[in-house]
Amino acid sequence: MKFDTPATTNPIDQLKVVGKPVDRIDGPLKVTGTAGYANDRHDVAAHQAHGYIVGSAIPKGRIVSMDVSAARAAPGVLAIVTADNASQLGKGTFNTARLLGGPAIEHYHQAIAVVVAETFEQARAAGHLLKVRYERAPGAFELDARKDSAKPVESNGAAAETAVGDFAGNFANAPVQVDATYTTAHESHSMIEPFASVAAWNGEQLTLWTSNQMIAWTAADVAKTLGIPKENVRVSSPFIGGGFGAKLWLRADALLAALGARAALRPVRVAMPRALIPNNTVHRSATIQRIRIGATRDGRITAIAHESLSGNLPEGGPEAAAIQTRSLYAGPHRMTANRIALLDLPEANAMRAPNEAPGLAALEIAIDEVAEKLGMDPVAFRIANDTQFVPDNPAKPASNDPQSKAGEEKHNPRPPFSQRQLVECLRLGARRFGWDKRNAQPGRVRDGRWLVGMGVAAAIRDNLVMNSGARVRLDQRGFVTVETDMTDIGTGSYTVIAQTAAEMMGVGLERVLVRLGDSTYPVSCGSGGQWGGNSATAGVYAACLKLREAVARKAGLASTDAVFANGQVRGGTRSVPLGEVAGPDGLVAEDSIEFGDLNKQMQQATFGAHFVEVGVDAATGETRVRRMLAVCAAGRILNPKTARSQVIGGMTMGVGAALMEELAVDTRLGLFVNHDLAGYEVPVHADIPHQDVIFLNETDPTSSPMKAKGVGELGICGTAAAVANAVYNATGVRVRDYPITLDKLLKGLSAV
Repeated sequence: MKFDTPATTNPIDQLKVVGKPVDRIDGPLKVTGTAGYANDRHDVAAHQAHGYIVGSAIPKGRIVSMDVSAARAAPGVLAIVTADNASQLGKGTFNTARLLGGPAIEHYHQAIAVVVAETFEQARAAGHLLKVRYERAPGAFELDARKDSAKPVESNGAAAETAVGDFAGNFANAPVQVDATYTTAHESHSMIEPFASVAAWNGEQLTLWTSNQMIAWTAADVAKTLGIPKENVRVSSPFIGGGFGAKLWLRADALLAALGARAALRPVRVAMPRALIPNNTVHRSATIQRIRIGATRDGRITAIAHESLSGNLPEGGPEAAAIQTRSLYAGPHRMTANRIALLDLPEANAMRAPNEAPGLAALEIAIDEVAEKLGMDPVAFRIANDTQFVPDNPAKPASNDPQSKAGEEKHNPRPPFSQRQLVECLRLGARRFGWDKRNAQPGRVRDGRWLVGMGVAAAIRDNLVMNSGARVRLDQRGFVTVETDMTDIGTGSYTVIAQTAAEMMGVGLERVLVRLGDSTYPVSCGSGGQWGGNSATAGVYAACLKLREAVARKAGLASTDAVFANGQVRGGTRSVPLGEVAGPDGLVAEDSIEFGDLNKQMQQATFGAHFVEVGVDAATGETRVRRMLAVCAAGRILNPKTARSQVIGGMTMGVGAALMEELAVDTRLGLFVNHDLAGYEVPVHADIPHQDVIFLNETDPTSSPMKAKGVGELGICGTAAAVANAVYNATGVRVRDYPITLDKLLKGLSAV
């Protein structure tokens, strides 16, 4: 099904099942321990052996020699795989570094061997017996030290640099200016479930039970890396215990399980130890961001520039933190740049809301700083600089001159937003949060020993869509089964897909069975980039349309007039149970949603506003978040309960980025020192205050037949800045270096 014209009225609009706050249908499996996570799959292959990954002890250089004799002679050892005996391996399309290093070493803890033994303990003990001699090469591990060598680079098709009007001249002449540098830290995904896989060979056929967000990508990269036909690879990942972007690709656990199983002639299980994950897998790169904003005395932005620097290995992409500045606020004179410096740290790649999460962490502080210089309320300043068109367009530059507004839409064909309710998010959030009670003078509100403040930040995240397929079956009982390789990373995919099928086929949720995460099913969009729920359900919608046509045809009804409700199909005065139509052979339909260029004709994005109240201990600098509110405009909300969970999860991650999360770099040895959950701090239940989420009533017919958008990443966009702005309002101490730890507050607090 091609989607190249805006959606009109369709069966989803009935909202009998879609749009309802339904409990997650996979919830009972998870709370009873019967959900099949990769490292628990004892049921899929008999006589599983255990693999233990050995990581490189240097960040850059080469292996001179590796003595495996003692390890091979250790009790229970079945096989040892290294680059020397793994045969010729390719590199996956989505991998920056090779997943099995040697002799060249590209980063610390790059896998250099997998030891396979009867038990995990035997494999681990033998792994420690490997004797490896390295020749270390000098490396670059500090982002700031590499900024002069950085180069502009595009990100997923977005230009590396943009320029509109005369930024330099207009910034220099602006009566109110902010020119500041902000830094964000290297961050780890820190999901609960480790990277884990079970691999089994049946002749030339490989099956991987793994934890992975993108089944089709991974099956293709397994085949490419091993040099085998793609049809010989089956990947299964029905349940994932968190990924946040780290599990979008093939990683070392899956590859080494496959190599270990081939060498040991046994199914092999590999679970990556927690301490190996931050350096072996991927992380979010630190950024250094310079933001310059010039404004008139009445609060109009005239010039805005955002330059972002991040680091990565050769062939790696940037953390393009300047992306959102191209479309969030009006201003006729503009410049943005995303640059990357080569570092010899582990691979940097997508982490929840890549680009916007660190970008808004900086931009939304800068916006507050301009508002303060103007003596203007931060909410009012954001509203005054709203735009209904994409301003960062060199051919048709934006203008926030009030005299040009009236004729802008008619005469200026700059891309408009399909929907943009940012102002509504800010206004409603301010009312609900009690923003009018905020004291604009920092450091003036106390609650005992606590300095109390409020902060706000705007949120934007582009609405991405991806083609997605599904297969739908109807049996003689009137049950509907959906099969798609879509994954559920704790986001509620099972539930919203079931709701879609139930709505389309006119049956109750109890009569829908959803099967996900298997490469033998039709290729879906997968989970990532906030595109999953909208795109995957649109694919199910397309398949259900075909199934409805088949049912109507077999029932002798006109498909255009057929009504599906209460487990029956009805036409005129005639009504037939779906199971009776399906018969003993059942009916099957398969289709996919293929998106046209509507997202190029109009800018599709989601918007939000975050409000935060914090308390800061006046003596110690300890910061406690007291309450949070997110107001979101994200198209039709398919399930308010699962969507709310996604947003509050993103808000929680935003608190972590603001106050505690930082991978500390040992610049002598080239590694992240705090590579476990003892040293890398993430928010826990005690850190999470009252959180509330409001969804605006919105549908977007240009997005998909579901008229929905993504929402899972919007919750983290801007949250860190809202916390930072609240800390400033509480204390009068402005910290531009994340995370805002107490040591960064103490010097300023002494004056308070």
